[in-house]
Amino acid sequence: MTVICLALLVFCLIERQVRRALGSDQKMPGLYPGNQQVRPTGRMILYHLSGLRLRVVGATDPPIIVISRGVQLHLLDLLGLEPTHPRWPET
Repeated sequence: MTVICLALLVFCLIERQVRRALGSDQKMPGLYPGNQQVRPTGRMILYHLSGLRLRVVGATDPPIIVISRGVQLHLLDLLGLEPTHPRWPET
């Protein structure tokens, strides 16, 4: 039960952050076919982010996030994540 509650909390927080970052309009193009302006839902956000890939170049180099669609970059920007410079722990 705890795991389900935590998953729902993360799901809702992601949706809330994207909607807050969009401002008062809270609508975004590119989530559905036809490029309609719609309010993003947690399901559609996670659907589009599920296509992200992480490419590990070498043991000492930081990983690279491979973005295949423009909507992914927009969502990462709305979530406040920097896709070109992922955090790498200092050793």
